[in-house]
Amino acid sequence: MKVFKFIITLILQVVFFLTIINTIHAKNIDKYQDADKISKYFSGILSFNDNKYANSYNYLKSLDGLEDNHLTYSKLYQYSLINLEKFTEAYRYSKKLERKGLDSFESKLIIGSFYLKNKRYRNAAKYFEKLSEGIYDQSLEGLLSESLNNWISFLDVNNERAIELIDSMNPRFENIKKIQRTFSYCFYGSKLANKEFKKLTLNSKTNFARYHFFHANFLYQSGNKKNSIKVIDNSLKIYPGNLILNQLKEDINSQNSKFSNKFDCKNLSHIVAEIFYIVSNALSGQSLYSLSNFYLNLAKYLNPEFTSFDALYAENFYMTENYEKAKKIYKRVKDNGKFYHWYASKQISNILIIEKKEDLAQTLLKKAFDDIGEPAIYQIFDYAEFLKNSESYDISVDYYSKVLSLINKDHYLYPEASDGRGISYERLGKWKKAEEDLLNSLSVAPDQAYVINYLAYSWIEQGINIEKSLKMLRRANDLKQNDGYIIDSLGWALFKLKKYKEAKEHLELAVRIMPSDPIVNDHFGDSLWMNNQNIQARYYWNYVLGLEKTENKLKEKIKNKLIFGIK
Repeated sequence: MKVFKFIITLILQVVFFLTIINTIHAKNIDKYQDADKISKYFSGILSFNDNKYANSYNYLKSLDGLEDNHLTYSKLYQYSLINLEKFTEAYRYSKKLERKGLDSFESKLIIGSFYLKNKRYRNAAKYFEKLSEGIYDQSLEGLLSESLNNWISFLDVNNERAIELIDSMNPRFENIKKIQRTFSYCFYGSKLANKEFKKLTLNSKTNFARYHFFHANFLYQSGNKKNSIKVIDNSLKIYPGNLILNQLKEDINSQNSKFSNKFDCKNLSHIVAEIFYIVSNALSGQSLYSLSNFYLNLAKYLNPEFTSFDALYAENFYMTENYEKAKKIYKRVKDNGKFYHWYASKQISNILIIEKKEDLAQTLLKKAFDDIGEPAIYQIFDYAEFLKNSESYDISVDYYSKVLSLINKDHYLYPEASDGRGISYERLGKWKKAEEDLLNSLSVAPDQAYVINYLAYSWIEQGINIEKSLKMLRRANDLKQNDGYIIDSLGWALFKLKKYKEAKEHLELAVRIMPSDPIVNDHFGDSLWMNNQNIQARYYWNYVLGLEKTENKLKEKIKNKLIFGIK
């Protein structure tokens, strides 16, 4: 699948590149048509798409002047500059584009942000106003244009007018309007700010968990420590693992003068930074990581002392498999408080496991866990999960057991801890204990499709409760449609019940979803054999032998089937 994804990406990049070359103005094409310059441009595009901004910057910088004929070049160059945190250079280049009459949405945004950062508000207003030129109001740019224009104007209008401006924004962005409306009361120091924060965070239709932090932070900065802690404690009952809230509570209780996330709702730069973060987070959710990083770095520029921004920044690099860059940022995050230290240590350990440095990962996380001193329940659970995922099943059982001894069945962690311990017991060959834990997990939360699948498949492999397993797996398939693992289990249950034709239909679908999974392909091969398609069955068995993930035990079974078939 990775190879397929790479090929598709490469094709798109080539098409993009050819489009770029064709758009260069004919009168200047001689300047850029030599192989070296074309190669640098292509390399710059590829580097940017791979989130290797230092490389894209170096390649694109060497093509100075190409912006005269190609707007996409200047955009990519500006994105590279901002993503390298070269803000002053990005500002100067954007001013250069303006002098040439080549300014764009990005260049206006960069210049306006530069002036905002330096408290040159009149100049910032001038460029934010220009953002709306040629912008469709329902687009991302439309949201930013309207929001930034509003906020820069709030320096000259009263709270009532500010609310009118926010309320007149496009209804498509209703949740963002609610956030900005709440911030406006805080910005003006209104007595209604606390009430507005409550209204926002108690909204049952949308998860505004992040804004519990801003509410508690506002109360603390207003000198109301008691109510600030109360807001945090009430929020943690709903979102117990919330990183930013847990760290705020730690900062307040330790009387730490350097808070991990500094935010002042009367600071216009901080407000705009949070707007950029909202946009960045949305883009990250759509896997548009380079563009997400552009807005995230603008947020960091305007509020460099907000660790939450770096946490998303590291995650973006993690998701794009730029592990060295992700580790570097996570190491920076680690230095910003007890909870960030644990979170970043977990992420670095996960990367080390991907890099096949399991021993180093375990050593790092054990030290981080020991450093906590008195870990919270969810931190003990996190550590148990890590141990299970790194195949230290015997030790993970101890930590899952500790979690379960500290909670009752009503606790949100109970089904997950029971499931986790059950899986560890199963891997240790202690089936009776595993079965008990998996059943306990489902007794509390019966709609866990993957727990149903794990238990039912384990029964099938042992040759017990197969009819019951089939019924359970049909339900799991309804709960989690188009999941390869569940469809494979369903097909395998049918196979064990000698319903070979129906089994083949499900297993064929599972292979389409998971074409590189050895067990799924082996199961499909078995179903082909039992449907008298022996040549096709041997093809799939041979294919499994060539897969990197195929374990030796399965290879031996398949070699035997290739000779004797299935009896």
